[in-house]
This record gives sequence, structure tokens and C-alpha cells, in this order.
Amino acid sequence: MTEKIIAQGAEAILIHKDGKLLKRRIVKGYRHPELDKKIRTRRTRGEAKLLEKAGKIISIPKVLSVNEKNAEIDMEFIEGKKLSEHLDSFTLKEQIEICHKIGQEVALLHNHDIIHGDLTTSNMILNKGKIFLIDFGLGFHSSRVEDKAVDLHLLRQALESKHFQHWQELFDSVLRGYKEKSKETEKILQQFKKVESRGRYKSH
Repeated sequence: MTEKIIAQGAEAILIHKDGKLLKRRIVKGYRHPELDKKIRTRRTRGEAKLLEKAGKIISIPKVLSVNEKNAEIDMEFIEGKKLSEHLDSFTLKEQIEICHKIGQEVALLHNHDIIHGDLTTSNMILNKGKIFLIDFGLGFHSSRVEDKAVDLHLLRQALESKHFQHWQELFDSVLRGYKEKSKETEKILQQFKKVESRGRYKSH
């Protein structure tokens, strides 16, 4: 039985174990133990439900089992290239094609009122031409146009900071893909412009 910690964040630890991925929510010592257990159980349950719903719409790791008591989700381990590390190694034409697919996938999620909450290339894996979205730990259900616009804003920021050489072309390609699949493009993109202008205002 081989276990290897592959990532540790503020909320959870990710363990590659026997060809599967185990996500375990971390106990927070500063919280009352009972409250901490309730929060971790609730978030684990919420994330598992979100993953199961998203898995019927786009490519994501399959949920294999959920242990609410231990705040653990056992899921499929996706082999492939993490886009935060590999996107820049492709030709610009390939990068643009990948971003077009990303836009389509995000639109499909939003059509079903699923907000990812952490749309960065660190949470995207390319496997045999398919893009898998991973880590729905900050995800939630929402039909609000604002929440969908903020999701897109996070993705734009991620491209600008991590893939700054061609970020504008890449994000334009994301938007093209998004428009092709979104059921409420106009509303969301209008709101996106407002979110962007708020972001620029805050940064000055």
C-alpha cells in the first residue's frame, strides 16, 4: 500500500494512495472540536455532492467513496499534465485550443448553476485531449449571474499572472468557448465587465 502526500493546503491534504486520490480535510485546532467536526463533515458532504453533479456534465475525477465521519473523499486519480505547469510549453495555437475547451467546460458548469470557486490552471489537468477540472473545495451552487462572472474573473486573473505572455489571446479564446455553450452569455459577460472594473478600481 503506497501513500504519498502530493499537496497540502489550508483546508485539506491530498494523498495519492493505491492509484486513487484521497482528500482529507484538516482538523483545525483553533476551532471547538465539535464545531470543527461539523464544519468538516458539512464541507465534505457538500463537495462530494457537487462533484457527483459536475461529473454528469464535464470531465472531473470520479468520486469512489465518501467518509463523512473522517471528512474524506476517495476519488479517481487523474494522470496527465497540470495546466499551470504545462500550458506554456504548448504552441500558441494549441494553448488557444485548450483555452477554448476550458471556456466551454466552464459554461456547461454554469448552465447547471455550479460555481467552481477556484478557477485557475492549477486546478485543470489535460489528459488525452480532455480537460479535467479538479478541486471543487471552494465550489457551491448558485444561479446568480454575479457568482458566474466572478468565476470568470478569477480565471482571467489566473491567466494574467501565471501565463502572462499570451494571457489576452488565451482569455479571449476562453470567452469564445464560453459564448458557444452558455445559456445566458450576455447577462454574465455584462456582469463580468462590472466585476473587472471593480477589480481595477480596487487595485489603484
